[in-house]
Amino acid sequence: MTENGHDALGLRGRRVLVTGAASGIGKATALLLARLGADLVVTDVAPLADTETQALKCGVKVTGRPGDLADEGFLQSLSSEPDLFAFANCAAVFSRDGWRADLSPQDRFDLLMRINVRAPLVLGNALVDRFGERGGGYVVLVGSAAGRNGGGIAGGTPMDYAASKGGVHTLVRSLSRRGVARNVLVNGVAPGPVDTPLAQGLPFAPSALPLGRMGRAEEIAWPIAFLCSPAASYVSGAVLDVNGGAFVG
Repeated sequence: MTENGHDALGLRGRRVLVTGAASGIGKATALLLARLGADLVVTDVAPLADTETQALKCGVKVTGRPGDLADEGFLQSLSSEPDLFAFANCAAVFSRDGWRADLSPQDRFDLLMRINVRAPLVLGNALVDRFGERGGGYVVLVGSAAGRNGGGIAGGTPMDYAASKGGVHTLVRSLSRRGVARNVLVNGVAPGPVDTPLAQGLPFAPSALPLGRMGRAEEIAWPIAFLCSPAASYVSGAVLDVNGGAFVG
């Protein structure tokens, strides 16, 4: 079964790897891809049962790969998944509200960078090569408007998170240069504040945003799905701002 009963983006039967698929943008992306007919490999450090159950109702194949993106061995294992057509990196961590209070500030910073920057770098590099060997593919990395402006939209955005997302935008451009010669199209999406668990408790008023509200995870999922699909066959190296006008550059 596909969205509106047809293969809207040419994804039916295509196998897509989605990280951060247990909640938020990652879950919304995985479920939209399933509705569009894509088979899924979903991963997260959090439980994936609900994502898997909902996706299976769409009549697609779903492979759950629970694991930690800070684990180098797990990254290598993910990049070896067979028959992948596209990769959507939606996973990220946000260093606030006591996140990993058991670690020193330096170790927290290092862990955040391993998950937010090193994981998409390792997976992106490996999959650009693998996709190229198979004739092409699609890579989408989720950045953030905070990576554009240092977190000025929501003043409580941690500096390390903003810096990590700026790094993701740079990865998009660097990987796109590697990928384009291999017919692998690498792009990014830069959301603003989105109504997900990651954004809960940010000290700003949604009414202050240009559209007067936060985004919905599904509103970010559609551009990601587009960039994972043959519909985006002439897009490479772009970071698409999907933030309701909160950043205009």
